[in-house]
Formats: sequence, C-alpha cells, structure tokens
Amino acid sequence: MNHLPAPVRWLYSLEWRRGFFDWARSDGVTWVHIFKVLIAAFLTLWLAMRLELPQPRTAMITVFIVMQPQSGQVFAKSFYRFLGTLTGSAVMVALIALFAQNTVLFLGSLAIWVGICSAGAARCRNFRAYGFVLAGYTAAMVGLPALAHPDGAFMAAVWRVLEISLGILCSTVVSAAILPKTAGAAMHDALYKRFGVFAGFVAEGLRGQSTQEAYEASNVRFIGESVGLEGMRSVTVFEDPHMRRRSGRLSRLNSEFMAVTTRFNALHQLLARLRSRGVGSVISVVEPEMELLAQLLEAYSGRSLTDKDAVVLADQLAEFKTRLPAQVRALRVRFLENQPSDTEFLDFNTAFELLFRFVDDLHNYALTHASLADHTHERERWDQPFISQTNWWSAAASGIRAAFILVVLGTYWVLTAWPSGAMMTLIAAATVGLSAATPNPKRMAFQMACGTFIGAIVGFVEMFFVLPHIDGFPLLCLVLTPVIVFGSFLTSRANYVGVGLGLLIFFSTGSVPDNLTIYNPYQFINDYIAMVMGMLVCAAAGAIILPPNSHWLWSRLEQDLREQVVYAISAKLRGLSSSLESRTRDLMHQAYGLAAGQPKVQRELLRWMFVVLEVGHAIIELRKEQAILPIHPAYAESQPWRQAIRVMGRSLVRLFIAPSENNLERALIAVDHAISRVQAADEPFARNFDTSALVRVQSYLHFIRTSLLDPQSPLAHFAQPQGLEHAS
Repeated sequence: MNHLPAPVRWLYSLEWRRGFFDWARSDGVTWVHIFKVLIAAFLTLWLAMRLELPQPRTAMITVFIVMQPQSGQVFAKSFYRFLGTLTGSAVMVALIALFAQNTVLFLGSLAIWVGICSAGAARCRNFRAYGFVLAGYTAAMVGLPALAHPDGAFMAAVWRVLEISLGILCSTVVSAAILPKTAGAAMHDALYKRFGVFAGFVAEGLRGQSTQEAYEASNVRFIGESVGLEGMRSVTVFEDPHMRRRSGRLSRLNSEFMAVTTRFNALHQLLARLRSRGVGSVISVVEPEMELLAQLLEAYSGRSLTDKDAVVLADQLAEFKTRLPAQVRALRVRFLENQPSDTEFLDFNTAFELLFRFVDDLHNYALTHASLADHTHERERWDQPFISQTNWWSAAASGIRAAFILVVLGTYWVLTAWPSGAMMTLIAAATVGLSAATPNPKRMAFQMACGTFIGAIVGFVEMFFVLPHIDGFPLLCLVLTPVIVFGSFLTSRANYVGVGLGLLIFFSTGSVPDNLTIYNPYQFINDYIAMVMGMLVCAAAGAIILPPNSHWLWSRLEQDLREQVVYAISAKLRGLSSSLESRTRDLMHQAYGLAAGQPKVQRELLRWMFVVLEVGHAIIELRKEQAILPIHPAYAESQPWRQAIRVMGRSLVRLFIAPSENNLERALIAVDHAISRVQAADEPFARNFDTSALVRVQSYLHFIRTSLLDPQSPLAHFAQPQGLEHAS
C-alpha cells in the first residue's frame, strides 16, 4: 500500500472503509441490481418506442421478470421465456384458427392449455418452470384480445415475440456488461463454505455433543443447499465455459455430498442408539476412532475448503482409510476377549462398517473437490445426474386450479359482456402461472393483488396528472424511476416478492404509455378493477381448491417419501444410490417448504427421511454385496439366507407403503429371520471383517433392524412395548 499516494492511503485507513465494504457486499449488491434493472428497463422502453412496436410496455415487463441478481440466472430465465413465448404463441394461433367463431370452445381449450402449463410449472420448480408459465400466459395474452379480431391473431403473436425478444436481449446485455455477478462465483463460494459447516457438524456429532434440534436443523440446511446448488449448477452452463467444463464434476460433487451426509446420518443415528441403550462395551471401543476422525475434520471447521485444502484433506483421509482395517482387526480381538453378546458384536461390526463407508465417501468427495482446480479431469465423467421428484398429485392440483379459474372467469366475462372481462381473464392466467411454482400460491396471488392496487393508485396519478404535462423520454424516465426502484427493492426482499412483482408488472401493464397513448380514465379504472379481481380469485382458489399446504398433500408427499424404500428395492442397481439421494431430498425439500409454520409436521417428515435413507441405503448395499458374490454354492440364489433376504424385502415394501403395527412386526420378524439364516450359513472364507461378504451382509441387516426399532423413528409408535424393550 506504500506505493499509493498519501491522500489515497489516508482514505484507505479510515474506519468507515470497513463498514462501506460490508455494506457493498450485502445491501450494496441489491442496489446494484436495482440500478441494472433501471438501465435495462429504460433501454428496452426506448428501443421499443423507437422501433414503434405496438406495446412497448410488454418489452419492459419482460425486463422486470427476467432480471436476476446473477447473470447466469438471467440467461437461463431468458432462454426458457423465449421458448415459452414461441410455444404459447403457436398454440394460440392454432386455437384461434380452430375456434375463432365459438367463444365457449375457445375459452375451454384455453383453460385446458393454461392448466397443463401450470401443472408443468409446478412439476419443474426451476427456470424451466418459467417456460411453462410463459407458454400459458402468452397464449392468453395473444388470444383473448384477438377474439374480437381473429384475422389479426398471427401478427399479434409475431409482435409479442418481437417485444419479448427485445426485452430478453436488453436484459442479457445489461446483466453481462454492467458489474456482472456470475452464478459460477456464487456457486464456488457456497461450495467452499459448505464443507466448513459440515466438518464442524460431523465433529460435534461424532463426539455426541450435538442436540437433536441442532442436528435436525443442520440436516434441513444441507438438504436445501443440495437442491439449491443443483439449481445453480444448471444455470452456470449458460454463462461460463469455465463452469461448463466442470459441470459433470459439480454434479458429482453434489451427489457425493448427499451420500456423505446420508452416511454420516446413519453412523450418527447408530451411535445415538448405542449411547441411549447404554452399550458401554461397544462405545468404549468405537469412540477412540471416532475421536481421531473428529480431530482430523475439526481443523477444517468454520472455514472455506479451497482446492489446495481439498488435496491435503484427501491425503489425510487416504491415510486414515488405509490404516483403519488393521486397527479394526486389533480392536475386534480385544473386544472378543470380553465375550460380548451377539447383539453387541453386531453393533461393533455395523459401527465400523459405517465408519469405513463414511470415510471412503468423504475421501471421494475431497478428491472431486480437489479436481475442480484442473480444466480437464477424469472425474468429469459422471452419468448420475440429480433426479428431481415431484408429486404428480401436487402438479395436477395446480393444473386443475388454473383451469377452474380460467373457466369461471371466462364464463363470467361471456355472460356479463364486461369490456374489461378479457383483461380479468388475461391477468388471472398470468397470476396463476407465476404463482404455480411457488410453495404458497395463495400468498403469492394475494401479494400480487396488493402490489397491483398500489400500482393502480400511483398509475392513476401519473397517467392523468403527470404524463400529460411532460415532454420527452428523459422526463418519462424520471417519472417512472421511483416506481421501478420501489418495486425492484420489494422483489429483493423474500417476504415481499409478490408485492414487488405485482407493482412492477401491472403498473407497467396499465400505466406505461404506448407510442399512441389514449387517456381514458373509465377504461383505466375498469382494467385495474379487473386485474385486482382476477388476482383475488386466484388467491381464493389457492386457499380452497387443493391448497399446497393441506394435510392431504402432506400425506401424499410423505407417502412418496416412504415409497423411496420401494424404489431402492426394485429399481436397477446402476446409479441407484445417487438417484435415491436426489429423489428423497428433493421430495423432502418440497414437503418441508409446504409445511412451513407446522413444526410438528416438519419434524415428522424429517424423521421419515432419516429412516428412508437409512433403510434404503442399507438395502442398496445388500444388493451390491449380493451382486458381486463369487460363484460358490454357499452364495447360490437358492441358499436359505438369500431367500430370507428376499422375504425381508417384500415385508419392507408392505411396511413402507402402509405403516402399521402388524406390518412392522412382520418386517422385524423377517429381518431377524434373515440375520439368523446368515449366521447359520456356511462360508468358504474366514469370517473376517475385510474378506467375509456374510459379515457385511449381517451388519447391514442388523442396521436395518436397529433403524426400524429406533425410538426417534416415526415407526416407533407402531412398535409394541416389548419390541422397544428388546431393542434396548
């Protein structure tokens, strides 16, 4: 810093500098985004007016919807908005050609199409969802005004595509050219910080220092980060060739992190069950190795894991993994000298098997993380993508709700012949589409109605008392700036996103002048009444017609969550671990969001996720062990122990499809029978921890049994009292 001039050094040393940079990294980012929205909106409006497009406000509205804090998000949203616009325009031209003379059939077809698009938006729940939203919204935007003049439908569709394309182009250029904030940089930052939090979480868990509440809260956080990072990875391919070269490794890293967290959950739950049962003989042997691993990870707690740190961590874990089998053999000899019971011996084997698997998964994660420093790497080859899992009933509910709203409002328009009825139906189609991909459509629609009401008041003042007295585009920008700044600020606040969107979009819809502006206060008032009515109807429908936060939907999502065990039993083995992780966590993320404000429901769902992942992964490991068995009569398909495992699988299917006391009892009996058959089986190899497949099979069976009998499990209230006593 000595090379700087004295005044600059003096400014650099001031205390306010630190506060300024803190502000710049937090609220400053928001105001930069607002500034970019202003630039993009006014550039788009100016070009649309200069090009004499019929509705310049449509291009401007595109900016408000497309602009995001990160450039990759803008590219992704723009891409899907363009595809949705083309699709919606094409569908509407076809519907106009078929039903131009029959309003009833046209509105019915439009309602079905908007319902399909809303269901698609609810199904995708990412930027692809916006393509479905636009496909439905554009169809209504083009078709409803064209009913009066069907011969102009094609040109109306062409103009909408051009206007939206202009908005997309300006948003993309401004986002990339002015202080760009890339999704790739944000993703790197999130990845590096995530492991520091996880390392501290694991160290506390291995030592038994974490409370149940903190443990569950951390798992919820990791679930959200896994789903969120997959979303960020999917948009980075639009902005950065550097990230495109690493897309496979980033997907692999996210999958491996989910596997690591699940493996640790299994280990943590087993240790917790051992501590609660007071199995001191096992705990005293297991805890020293756990402490060594905790000390290793504690060094990375609370700090970012850089690529160089990942290399060091990988070396440390490789050394730990190499010496672990020999250490386990020595510990087993000492443990057997105390003549443990069969259950205690199974606990010992299961604990160390889970520990070895956890260290192995953690080592793979560190290797993949370290590989990000290279432009090309063999770990880039990854064919197990993140698989989202949405409940079909939830998506169908959104579609049914949207179609019903369009039918009701369209019928009201036809019966009353209200001149603003088309506007009401059009805005309802836009609102129901925009709210379909949100966890709470009712809240979103109501907030948009509030924002539209504010926009109506401000717009009336500006339209009839300000705009007639100004001249020139600079003064128009000056008049519009306060509204755009306020609306953009609201959209940056999670609790007021709907209000901000309603203000920006529908203020522009009714109050931004066209090239040929007609000042008609009666039409203005009627249109805004129609807008607010349409949104309130959407909010009411979201609260009444199959609401997402209903107990019915929670139970459907819970059932989908439980059925992931069935998926683990019946699906193809290739890539099964990764797909089970992503499907289960995606379902959990949805269900947890829908159950907001219901802590008991959220806790129940989280505990179902724990038992599903524990049992599901144990089943997958059993299937892998059986798939690689050598050819020998002791391992034949006809052996009693393999038949017993198949019977256990069928009993687990019945249990997780329909949890009940009888099904739980049958499953426990089947697991106990499988364990006894494995114990009685002859094996051509010595039953060592390293070489015996049956020892590993027995450990996984034992873990399934302890998971089913876990007092913290949602299956606990189906267990008979003697069963819980037996578990202890």
